[in-house]
Amino acid sequence: MTAAGTAAPDRAAAPDAGVDRAPLARRRRNRMLVQVACLAITAFMAAPMYLITLAAFSTRESLNAFPKSFAPADVSTETLRSFLGATGVVPSFLNSLVVGLLTLVLSVAIGTPAGYALARHVFAGRDAYQLFLLFTRALPIVVLSVPLARFFITAGLSDTVLAVALLHTALALPTTVLITASIFTAVPRDLEEAALVFGCTRASAFRQVVAPLALPGIAAASLFTFVLSWNEVLGAAVLTLTNRTLPAQVLGSLQWSPLPYRFAGGFALLVPALIFIFVMRRYLLNMWGTTLR
Repeated sequence: MTAAGTAAPDRAAAPDAGVDRAPLARRRRNRMLVQVACLAITAFMAAPMYLITLAAFSTRESLNAFPKSFAPADVSTETLRSFLGATGVVPSFLNSLVVGLLTLVLSVAIGTPAGYALARHVFAGRDAYQLFLLFTRALPIVVLSVPLARFFITAGLSDTVLAVALLHTALALPTTVLITASIFTAVPRDLEEAALVFGCTRASAFRQVVAPLALPGIAAASLFTFVLSWNEVLGAAVLTLTNRTLPAQVLGSLQWSPLPYRFAGGFALLVPALIFIFVMRRYLLNMWGTTLR
């Protein structure tokens, strides 16, 4: 009786003793390394933002002090108020907002149908077309800006926000088309065909079935487009003189502007992009396909 009673626990414990714990430990180690890498990337990106914000809300005495403190000591809006009160800053801020939104609308309106065509239709030269789209991003912005400036002067669009928006649209379209094409490829074709069977037209099937499923990809393309347009400076500086965007306005005044003005300009360029990212983040998907809340 005793031998049988002791043999049963030994047999029950035998499977646990034979389990290889190396894969479990490896997965835990890989998960920890991924978390460390994410924290390092976050710190690398957040550190400049924090320093710019700290300098923008510091007094001039704090900026000139040495050694500098990494904690907010004398919080002041004097630097930011002087920057916003400078000549041309508020109009250039509005110009940047108009150019960014117009670029976003044009890129999505043109790039989304093009991405859908690449994903749903097979035609001769499709791969070459996608490669050609990538080649357009290889051209330096100055190479595009100079001939475009001559073209806009001839067309009567010189020194206008529309000219800058058209340039930014040309820069953002390749990425918009490729991102939306990859998203439309991931949307099952069976769902669209089922909508057609139940009486939807091609346009209504796209609007009611395909577009909602592809919304995260369209949001990602929109996010990239707005941030690219908001931060682009060389093309805007070449194409405009009086109707400049905020980056071009800041760049044109950096040579003679004091140090507090530069920090305030960096903060003014940073905030709208962060607000737009915060608004659009709920429409993005992470790599597991769940919506970010």
